[in-house]
Amino acid sequence: MDVVAPLLDVPGAGLWQARNSPVRRIPSHGTDAFGSSHAIDLVPVDARGRSGPIDWRTLLGTEDPARFVGWGRPVTAPVAGIVVLVHDGEPDARVRRSLPAYIGFARTQPVRVRRGLPGLAGNSVVLAVADGGPYVLIAHLRNGTVAVTAGQQVVAGQLLGGCGNSGNSTQPHVHLQLSDSTDWTRARGLPFAFTGYRTGGSVIRAALPGEAQVVEAVVDPG
Repeated sequence: MDVVAPLLDVPGAGLWQARNSPVRRIPSHGTDAFGSSHAIDLVPVDARGRSGPIDWRTLLGTEDPARFVGWGRPVTAPVAGIVVLVHDGEPDARVRRSLPAYIGFARTQPVRVRRGLPGLAGNSVVLAVADGGPYVLIAHLRNGTVAVTAGQQVVAGQLLGGCGNSGNSTQPHVHLQLSDSTDWTRARGLPFAFTGYRTGGSVIRAALPGEAQVVEAVVDPG
């Protein structure tokens, strides 16, 4: 029997810019591996739509993640559920927005893939929405900030940790995906939507933002 995909909340307050949105393409990240076919990345941004300052480091070097809007921003549970997996202790990497820095990062991708979920998701939490799934992965949390433990019941909006740059991440952001299994070698990605968010002065009740769209959580869409 097919698993019914739930509506999820935007995982925290503030402005978020959608990247690698499944509205643009599926698989959204260019692969079906690790149940990521319908995943979305949410990059914290300021009122000008910037994730961080722009200077010579942006074009030529690496950057300290502490310079970025999202560094440590509270990340909250997008849905109620049981914590089934927790991983913490992965270091947060330098930010790589420049082409030279990104090329170097890409060359190390096979190492992260071989490590599996810890190497790719970094510090992360997996929630079971119901007994037997589906499962929500919240990834790239800041090292040392994971605030829940395996087996814990959480409610939507509860603090999970801080936004970071761990795992397969080039700047602070949250990777969010829904999967039918935690056997990541066989997991299938599942579609989902956000239950309510504001964008461009409008409130969207049940959808996902398109590529580069900036959204803000709405507690009660009305």
